[in-house]
Order: sequence, then structure tokens, then C-alpha cells
Amino acid sequence: MSQYSPYAPTGEMAAFASESARATFIRRTYAHLGGAVLALIAIEVVLFSIVPAATMDRLVGWMLGGYGWLLVLGAFMAVSWMARSWANSDSSVGLQYAGLGLYTFAEAILLLPLLYIAMRLDPQIPVMAAVVTAVVFAGLTAFVFTTRVDLAPWGKYLAVAGLVALGAIVAGIIFNFSLGILFSALMVALASGYILYDTSNILHHYRTDQHVAASLALFASVALLFWYILRIMMMFSSRD
Repeated sequence: MSQYSPYAPTGEMAAFASESARATFIRRTYAHLGGAVLALIAIEVVLFSIVPAATMDRLVGWMLGGYGWLLVLGAFMAVSWMARSWANSDSSVGLQYAGLGLYTFAEAILLLPLLYIAMRLDPQIPVMAAVVTAVVFAGLTAFVFTTRVDLAPWGKYLAVAGLVALGAIVAGIIFNFSLGILFSALMVALASGYILYDTSNILHHYRTDQHVAASLALFASVALLFWYILRIMMMFSSRD
């Protein structure tokens, strides 16, 4: 680290840190995750409260119509890359928090159209999806913390699976075909795999001063899980 840097990392690998340092890191990571989730909910509440219904209809219609969703996904990927880079930065703590905040806001915008449609189907659907997401997340977290398994080798396989899924989504947008419930179920499995992987990394591969970056990675995986659980519930609801 350059002597001119205003910030230098001070943490050690969580796997080799003292019990108290590791516990503090884990507590901060999950506190920041909770903060990001609450911030996401607050942003959605504000958007649904201040944006007129007619404007929301037009906005959601544009986002989901034609190539609008492709543009939204492209913008989200670019912002996500930037936010993750900031959150993993060793140059500034402020930049790390800016990355987490930027990603949370981008995730709120990405979730907006799906939440809007779900609310029109049944306002209880997002609540039920959130409860199921929380239960699945708790179970996956408990498994990793109990077994203390190191799932670092999963990284490359999850990355490949993610690229394949992204390719299917882009193809669906371009060629105008719907990805059904089987695809959503596979994406729930992929998101669950990422939660296991991220949780394992928290125990073994993050430094004890990287709680912001760790919380962002976990938040992204939880948001992905929620998205596809919500999508599955919407599919079942629309069949009634």
C-alpha cells in the first residue's frame, strides 16, 4: 500500500483471526446486511409512495417492454461492477460504504417492476416471498456455520452457471420467449449456492476489516434468491 493512501487495511484473514476479532467481523457483516435490506425496503416504500400510479405504469411498461429490460440489466451490471469494486477498495472506508449504498439503490430499481406487478396481483405475495427467503437464508447460513465447510472451489462453477443463466435471460429478451418455472427453480438453486459460497467466504476468506464487501456479496445473493422466489409465487398466483 502506498504511503500516500489515506487508508490501509488493518484486518487479518477471518480464518486465522482471534475468536473475538472473528466474532466482531461476522457481527458487523450481518449488521450491514440487515441495514442494506432495510434500506432497500425503505427505498421501495418511498418510490411506491411518491411516484404517481400512472407514471409507475409507464415506467414499468418501459422497463419490461421491448429492449427496455435489456438496457436495465446492462445498466445494473455496470453499476454492480462499480459498486463491488468500491466495496472491495482498500483506499477508503467511505468508498466502501458508497459501493454498498450504490448497489442497494440499483437493486431497488431492478426489483421495482417485479414488485409492482406482484403488488397488483396480491399485496401479500412479496411478504410471503420475503418470509420464504428469510427461512431459506437462515437454513443455509446455519449449515455453513455448523459444518464450517470451505466452499471456495465452488466459485468457478457458480460463475459459469451465472453466465449461462444470463445468456438464457438475454436470449429470452431478444427472441421474446418466456423462461418458465423450471428456470426460476434453477435460479433459486443457483442463488442458494451463492449464499453457501458467500457465507463460507465470510468464515474463511475475508479479512476482518472487509465487512462491507462481505455484506454486499451476501446481499446480492439474498436479493437474487428473493427475486426468483417472488417470481415463482407470482406464477402460481396467476394460475389461480
